[in-house]
Amino acid sequence: RATQLALAARPYSTRMSEVVASLASRVTPGPQSPKLLAGTGKDDTHLIVVVTGDRGLAGAFNSNIVRNVRRKADELRAQGKTVLFYIAGRKGKPVLQRLYPKAIIAEYDTSQTRSPTYEEAQAIAKDVLDRYAADGVDVVHLAYALFKSTLVQEPVIDQIIPVAPAEAPAGETAKAGIAPAAVEYEPDEEEILADLLPRNIAVQIYHALLENQAGFYGSQMTAMDNATRNAGDMINRLSIQYNRQRQAAITTELVEIISGAEAL
Repeated sequence: RATQLALAARPYSTRMSEVVASLASRVTPGPQSPKLLAGTGKDDTHLIVVVTGDRGLAGAFNSNIVRNVRRKADELRAQGKTVLFYIAGRKGKPVLQRLYPKAIIAEYDTSQTRSPTYEEAQAIAKDVLDRYAADGVDVVHLAYALFKSTLVQEPVIDQIIPVAPAEAPAGETAKAGIAPAAVEYEPDEEEILADLLPRNIAVQIYHALLENQAGFYGSQMTAMDNATRNAGDMINRLSIQYNRQRQAAITTELVEIISGAEAL
């Protein structure tokens, strides 16, 4: 079920990000430009939303996400940037709190629901947007594990604020220098963007939660299968060792009895 939910959400989130990225490529940076599209004009402070699981016993699933986040944070800090963390999932907090003291500005408890909901994603998105507006954050990244299969989960980090512009078109259209089509808003540009941009953030976070859940269950199944197989192998080795010692003890007793009988 987790896999079906993750796969069903992919087309919607992908198309939503493509539409918003297309709009971002047409926005001229300026004081009147939406900050969620054009940004603040700086990239000094970065906020990384770290989505992990709430439980362990899933192999390296959570540690791979945290390791990827650490790599990204160290790269940004090496460039002189300030890095902050927003934690969604209990397993991401201990390591980041130990390595980056006072860098965690907020956390969201995702352990209260069995399956991620869009309302939960909306709550996280609203909190992130409030902190983006009030805490001087310039760029927001979303870190999670992209579900590939029950054996493979790929840790990724996507920039969600400001929206990365769509890549320039390739082929003959780009070579000819043809300008992209104009965008007309109906009924009103500000009204549409005011609803579309926060919705896109919530959709991307919801997508990350679903991908994480599917990846977590797949990793947990693999880890438990490996643990069961290893336990079976250990039981077999111990059984063989026990039988050998038992046989050796029986043989020793028989030799002692035979030796005693011959002595008599």
